[in-house]
Amino acid sequence: MSTTAPPGHAPDRATDLVPPATPAQAACYQRLRGHLADLKLSAAASALPALLDAAREENLSVLEALERLLGLQATASAARRADNNLRFASLPAPWSLEDYDFSAQPGLEEAVVRELASLRFLDDATNVIFIGQPGVGKTMLAIGLARAAALAGHRTYFTTCDDLIRRLKRALAEHRFPTGLRFFTQPRLLVIDEFGYRRLDEEGRSLLFEVINGRYLKGSIITTSHVGVSAWAERLGDPMLAAALLDRLLHRGIIVAIDGPSYRMRAHQAHTDALRQGLTSPAPATTPARQVAS
Repeated sequence: MSTTAPPGHAPDRATDLVPPATPAQAACYQRLRGHLADLKLSAAASALPALLDAAREENLSVLEALERLLGLQATASAARRADNNLRFASLPAPWSLEDYDFSAQPGLEEAVVRELASLRFLDDATNVIFIGQPGVGKTMLAIGLARAAALAGHRTYFTTCDDLIRRLKRALAEHRFPTGLRFFTQPRLLVIDEFGYRRLDEEGRSLLFEVINGRYLKGSIITTSHVGVSAWAERLGDPMLAAALLDRLLHRGIIVAIDGPSYRMRAHQAHTDALRQGLTSPAPATTPARQVAS
């Protein structure tokens, strides 16, 4: 089969274009590589030689070859975006929702979490508040949802309440507060872990309110707390500000209460039980020295 299309013939098979056996075809190939590089389609440029070989071997049409080439680029671009999103998200652990043991927390409605995992709550800037005693898996669930959002292409950021306030205080002292505030208000999803862990001073309360108010009806917040919302006024030290903050969080908000045993205490108990079993088990018989020598 000739690799050069006859005059006036529009090639419909990729085999009409490869391999670049003539100087004109070689020049065309180099121009194509240059176009891909100029358009920053690096994955497509790298895959082009192998794709042309596959097009010849499988007798692909031009349309099929182009679809496969651009599909490789699209897959590589999606993977790169996911990697960038995960790096930006700053997740403190590699957990996903699949790591959560729902059977260990019968008080938690798995169906609610599975619905949240669809990420539809991001569409209308719904907030999610996980409440439960320390160790029940609030942070694990928040990280799992944040990871799912980042991998789905949503700009996501994870922070503790203390770190958020500390960074905003520094931004305020350095006269760049608007920039610091935008960092926390622009992501599609913001996770604020350990809300209410420590009592806040007046400046901290004000800065936290600025973030929540700035995200109101614009972006979702996931927050975790070991105290119920009825105790937030005492934790914040300002009942009026707590009411305003809760009003914005709960206007489009879901409270997910986790009433169950601590993951950490369960792991500690399992480790202790295994240690006790090892101490009470009879010692294995030892091999006589003369048998070992032989």
